[in-house]
Amino acid sequence: MALLEIRNLSRRFGDYTAVDNISLSIEAGEFFTLLGPSGCGKTTLLRMIAGFDVPDAGQILLDGVDLTGVPPEQRPVRTVFQNYALFPHMTVAQNIAFPLEMAKTPKGEIQTKVDEALEDVRLTGFAARYPHELSGGQRQRVSIARALVTHPKLLLLDEPLSALDAQLREQMQIELINLQKEVGITFIYVTHDQAEALALSHRIAVMNKGTVEQLDEPTRIYSYPQSRFVADFIGTCNLFDGTITQIEGNTMWLDVPSMGMVKTSTVPDARVGAKGTIALRPEKTLVSAEIVRGVADENHFDGHVKELLYMGGVTVYIVETEGGARLETLLANSAIGRPRFFEVGDAVDVAWRIDAGHFIVDGAHG
Repeated sequence: MALLEIRNLSRRFGDYTAVDNISLSIEAGEFFTLLGPSGCGKTTLLRMIAGFDVPDAGQILLDGVDLTGVPPEQRPVRTVFQNYALFPHMTVAQNIAFPLEMAKTPKGEIQTKVDEALEDVRLTGFAARYPHELSGGQRQRVSIARALVTHPKLLLLDEPLSALDAQLREQMQIELINLQKEVGITFIYVTHDQAEALALSHRIAVMNKGTVEQLDEPTRIYSYPQSRFVADFIGTCNLFDGTITQIEGNTMWLDVPSMGMVKTSTVPDARVGAKGTIALRPEKTLVSAEIVRGVADENHFDGHVKELLYMGGVTVYIVETEGGARLETLLANSAIGRPRFFEVGDAVDVAWRIDAGHFIVDGAHG
């Protein structure tokens, strides 16, 4: 049995449906992420799990027990907020001890538990400091230690790293991964940052307009999006609309406006005449001054460089094909010495294997 089961959960605010009949399950020890744009319902779902908001319909079961009507402070669930929510007049140790005192933990046990929590988040020696004496990353770790000190079954994290700068955010991501492995507590993480979700999670629920578009492992969500929304929202993706004109074994031919015939791998239930979208990641393409033609399992197109963006390790090229279609491709700047770039206007060839793209049938949904 899953640790947490959400069954047909809905939450409405007047005429607006924030969460629309969602069902999902989360396993013990899992790092599970709710990912989506602002307004998709992810924070509302998290608040209902925490008990801060009441669903209009559905159930939330933790270890088989229905949490409906159980107040937040009586749930074995703790929440880490974006703004840390530390008491400024309390030391680090006092902040961490606060939930233990509220739970009437024997005084003789509190110090031991606080020391263990500080060790978990690598802040031993910081007990006597106040929040204003800490960096943003340290304050966030104190917030996590305070949430973990009562050993909850679930730790809910609502955009906890969004206030940190890019370098510190990356360090904290690694720390969160290691911490979750060490303590073994189930994490449910809310973010709108796709890269963060892909880096941290065992599984991701991609949300849109109050529903779950796709629930899967990060690699499958990235490589095999089940809807156009997921393909477009997760990372950078070329999206080409087309109509299936021929199916032969593991290969389909699609008529794509401004490009012509494009080959891709056959998908289940594909049929001639069906419309859909090819999702093609830029890193799955090859761009060169000249690519040898005649390889049966590749797509080849002539074009010219329309735009370019140097990003250090790679250069991003926007290539316009002879038919007028635009696609984004990458070229690693890995050669020794100063890299040589194509310039705007240069003629180039672009190619990709037929199994590099993923075909999404129109109307597909996770």
